[in-house]
Amino acid sequence: MLNLMRATHTRIPRLRFFSQSSAAAALVEETPSVAQDNTQVRLTYLEDFPKPDPKYAETILAVPRAASGSNISSKERKAGRVPSIVFEQEDGQHGGNKRLISVKTNQIRKLVNHLGRSFFLSRLFDLEVRPELASDEVIEKIRVLPRLLHLHAGTDAPLNVTFIRAPSHALLKVDVPLVYRGEDVSPGLRKGSYLNVIKRTVKFLCPADIIPPYIDVDLSELDVGQKFLAKDLKVHPALKLIRPEDEPICKIMGGRVSDQQKKSK
Repeated sequence: MLNLMRATHTRIPRLRFFSQSSAAAALVEETPSVAQDNTQVRLTYLEDFPKPDPKYAETILAVPRAASGSNISSKERKAGRVPSIVFEQEDGQHGGNKRLISVKTNQIRKLVNHLGRSFFLSRLFDLEVRPELASDEVIEKIRVLPRLLHLHAGTDAPLNVTFIRAPSHALLKVDVPLVYRGEDVSPGLRKGSYLNVIKRTVKFLCPADIIPPYIDVDLSELDVGQKFLAKDLKVHPALKLIRPEDEPICKIMGGRVSDQQKKSK
């Protein structure tokens, strides 16, 4: 009877995760939210990849907002608050319920100014919802990813922010900023060519716990006419590129017009 029960036992579906060992790129099977020791499996940043700067680890303060609309949004902005939304969906990606909130204008402006817009939109934050901004009572504390940010065209003041819940099990589509390095030693650039930047960000499907703050683009070996493709980006093996692998990121173009004119004289 015991053998029969074992044979008919339903197999639990499993997810894949990556360890930080030398076999980090290998797929290892675990349960969706519970490992063999009944603790939640969480991915961590690997040694050779960028990690979020703890200097900008900040808790965003928010208050509930009862309703939406242009008049209410205008009143919120005059009161020094940014009308915002937190999407509360189960998998952290598709449609679902939402919570109306307002956040402090000065805090969002400071974070955007310090980080830059694209870097702000690729960084996780803790968010605390309180009855009043000055209150010590916390209604809810969640981890969020800024999804959309609208700024005033003239003043760059934040007009509204959309956040998305980022629990550990979520897979999130993120436009990760690119940081170009190695211009000073690039063979092509040292010959007088110029860098044609095609992409400033690249979209990846990222496990919430390891969203990269940026991705390095190494130009140190690029010569004239050579391209850097999306597949050449070095990222955590758990990240999935959403765009085509052969999509160009940048290219070392021919000599500058001014240089060519000098040579022709």
